[in-house]
Amino acid sequence: MGFSSKPQFLLALSLLCFFTNLAESDTDYTTLVYKGCAKQFFQDPVSSQALSALFGSLVSQSTKTKFFKTSSGTGQASISGLFQCRGDLSNSDCYNCVSKLPTLSDKQCGKTISARVQLLGCYMLYEVSGFPQVSGLEMLFKTCGSTNVAGSGFEERRDAALQAMENGVVSGHGFYTTSYQSVFLLAQCEGDLGDSDCGDCVKGAVQRAQVECGSSISGQVYLHKCFISYSYYPNGVPRRQSSSSSSSSPDSSGPNTGKTVAIILGGAAGVGFVVICLLFARNLVKKHDGMLI
Repeated sequence: MGFSSKPQFLLALSLLCFFTNLAESDTDYTTLVYKGCAKQFFQDPVSSQALSALFGSLVSQSTKTKFFKTSSGTGQASISGLFQCRGDLSNSDCYNCVSKLPTLSDKQCGKTISARVQLLGCYMLYEVSGFPQVSGLEMLFKTCGSTNVAGSGFEERRDAALQAMENGVVSGHGFYTTSYQSVFLLAQCEGDLGDSDCGDCVKGAVQRAQVECGSSISGQVYLHKCFISYSYYPNGVPRRQSSSSSSSSPDSSGPNTGKTVAIILGGAAGVGFVVICLLFARNLVKKHDGMLI
């Protein structure tokens, strides 16, 4: 056996270690929050084809805009649908988020006549023509933090922050995110909702959060036409680089410090892992040489 294959062997083993360490993982905004599925399924292939065409149209538009509403098919096979991305996502992140929704919808709901899938960064919904409509204030999903905050004026701070958010989402024309007195806030309305209706929807979501979550340290409430999220940080909201899409306040920041630290540590661990792989490969090659002597 010739010795000329040794460099290629070392390189191949090193690359194997490197790419194993860089296994792809989804970012936070693609995490599933909830899904809602109708009980009835399409009974004909025409409707399924219309749904596939709708999905294709929605995904293609997500490279250009953060909200899009359209329909596909004709007559009883007509299906309307929309997607919306969070207002602080870039166009590429919006596309990455929305492009996952058709597969998730099929996996979570199958070919039902109506479905809604909500991720942290985007959502998609569709319904067949004539599907019963629901109120924009109907609550679809809520979650409250497991930790309760006692004393320290928490509820007063939270309520003042939520009031600021109610005002901010109207002036922000449907999207608002900021921090206020150690409370991180985010609110968004469906893209075609007017400012006044958006304000009413967010106000309804705030009232639900106050009742449903009580003294919980965080809460998220999703209504049919809007959603809100808040998180209280007793030691102050961790700072982050502000988004150009975000509104600001004297305490404008967001809870991404932990993610930044994780990226830094992950990068350091990755470099260390590659070094270990290279050392392992070198030792393996030395043993290989010994066997060839």
